[in-house]
Amino acid sequence: MSGAISTPRAKRRTAQARPWVFSFLGAGAVFLATIAFTGGTGAGQILSTALTFATMYVIVGLGQMFVITTGPGNVDLSIPSTIALAGAVSMTVMGGSDAMILPGILAALGVGVAVGCFNFALIRILQIPPIIATLSASFLIQSVAIAYGRGLRVRPPAAFGEFATGRVLGVPYLAIATLVLCLAMGVLLHRTVYGRSISAIGQNPRAALLAGIPVERLRWATYVLSAVLAGLCGAVLAGFSGGSSLNMGEEYLLASIAVVVVGGSSVSGGQSNVPGLWGASIFLYLLVTMLNTFGVGAGLRLLLTGLIIIAIITVAGGPRTGRN
Repeated sequence: MSGAISTPRAKRRTAQARPWVFSFLGAGAVFLATIAFTGGTGAGQILSTALTFATMYVIVGLGQMFVITTGPGNVDLSIPSTIALAGAVSMTVMGGSDAMILPGILAALGVGVAVGCFNFALIRILQIPPIIATLSASFLIQSVAIAYGRGLRVRPPAAFGEFATGRVLGVPYLAIATLVLCLAMGVLLHRTVYGRSISAIGQNPRAALLAGIPVERLRWATYVLSAVLAGLCGAVLAGFSGGSSLNMGEEYLLASIAVVVVGGSSVSGGQSNVPGLWGASIFLYLLVTMLNTFGVGAGLRLLLTGLIIIAIITVAGGPRTGRN
């Protein structure tokens, strides 16, 4: 009898320790449904393409994850406009020359630093709530991107384009590079003073402040990190797409938040994980692919996508929202 009772408890403890499992289960279920409908045709290509597009979600999701970890109300809505501006700046600096790839990437990261500082200035100095501040900043940044990038279509350097679109044994170079980035961000989140401090801030900012943690300085660093990763995504996305465009960041507004929450991080802050970003990103791409394969119309596809995401969050919500 005790064994029968302990098994469900053990499963609940496992789910709480590994909340990212739900995102991978969802991705697996959607993939199986898709290949069952197609009779297995193109399964390898679907997975390879999913990995390519998932990397973009993962990169912006990493930054958004750190911001959300700092507690309720913290979110970065300037990501799409940052992607657009950074993509245009990076392509201009590169100018199609392989020798300028590194300066172009650094320029994109510099755009991220500037945007992150501007976002936090609105939050800290003007005392504007983060959602309003970053949304307002997004309009301003998008205006700059329009003024800077209107009519601009600079092709990426050949080497950069080959890296952004290339594969080895069916695995995209981008996915491998993003995996390395995720390992570094995982260490930053779980193994450094910075990562432990922002988790403490998310759980109880007042207690963190009384414990001597520089709350505002770390929140500033977190918003800068989010914008820097959005800038990196802008450069990579421009390389993948054959050039920058003003609307290339639009789909990453809600997607950057969805991959964090579906991936098992607590929306109330204080508890986050990196592996779930991969499961959630692959899940989101495969979900759209499945609905397209089934011939679902655009309106119904958006509705079903939202409902399925809500279902996944609801099922996974219990284990990851609890706090000690």
